[in-house]
Amino acid sequence: MQVTSVQKERAVEFFSSYQLKLIHALEQVDGKATFQLTTWDYQQGGGGGRMGVMRGEKVEKAGVNFSRVWGDQFPSQEEKFKGKNFFATGISTIAHMFNPHAPIGHMNVRLIEAGGNAWFGGGADLTPCFPYEEDTLAFHHALKKACESYHPEAYTKYSKWCDAYFYLPHRKSIRGVGGIFFDDLDDGDFEGMFAFVQATAQAYLEVFPMILRRRKDVPFTQEEKAQQLRWRGRYVEFNLLYDRGTKFGLLSGGNTEAILVSLPPVVTW
Repeated sequence: MQVTSVQKERAVEFFSSYQLKLIHALEQVDGKATFQLTTWDYQQGGGGGRMGVMRGEKVEKAGVNFSRVWGDQFPSQEEKFKGKNFFATGISTIAHMFNPHAPIGHMNVRLIEAGGNAWFGGGADLTPCFPYEEDTLAFHHALKKACESYHPEAYTKYSKWCDAYFYLPHRKSIRGVGGIFFDDLDDGDFEGMFAFVQATAQAYLEVFPMILRRRKDVPFTQEEKAQQLRWRGRYVEFNLLYDRGTKFGLLSGGNTEAILVSLPPVVTW
């Protein structure tokens, strides 16, 4: 798929404005803390990003990052991309709650162009230490509606892809209760795909803060807190060993603090 400069700027505008909307929603969940915004420049090309980080009483650590970068060397080890110029823009977010009954939530959507060809990617997943069926169902229902707005079989395909992607081979288990994941999405219809990406982000904006409000004040024991810290270890293991977004960011020479903001503030093994 080829994209015009106008189409790329529309994606940039959506991701940039969405960052501020999600920041506001997570600040309301915490009730006291606010996000600290930091801008950064992409030193190996052009553009940059805006990193948002909050550390609060209920939301122990949350990151909501927006980026828009370009350069002449696509950050990939795949032979077909070597030496090609690129453009990338997207939003990435993570939230780690103090209460062990409140789940970790992650969402990322992006538009990437390399050598004149463009595609969308992204998804959202939920990682609870103590799963609640009603939370899992609500999360999946919201993402299913987003998928169905794009293609009737999208949810079945992308939810299976999510389970396969967020699988830890050394643990022989998936990371959480799933969600959706898609990459290299290019059916030639920019408008349809862009609408799907927007629907995915909007679904997350609606359902995840709702789940956090439901769980942030549930009573918990010190053993449950200790179990949460051990469970976070699996999140760290996946992000550092397997996550494509982390690898892309580090290979591209992006802002290291923004790339690793997904890691929890406290973790044990």
